[in-house]
Amino acid sequence: MATQTTIEYDRPSDSLYIYSVEPYAEQDSTEIGDYTVARYNPDTHELESLQILFFSKRLDRDKVLEVPENAFKMASVT
Repeated sequence: MATQTTIEYDRPSDSLYIYSVEPYAEQDSTEIGDYTVARYNPDTHELESLQILFFSKRLDRDKVLEVPENAFKMASVT
């Protein structure tokens, strides 16, 4: 089954959301870089979404936005 990826920009919070599953309360989340939050499935530990804070300001300043490599690797589960 193909997974759909959704990209959504929220102007009031200046956040870019990239997700295959809409955020839900049970997701594990961790800040993986400067103002970048990754959310993982609590059972499979697979990456389900990214939230990039201050998106437009960062893009204006840096012109290129890189996602940290560790976004695709779940941090140790506690």
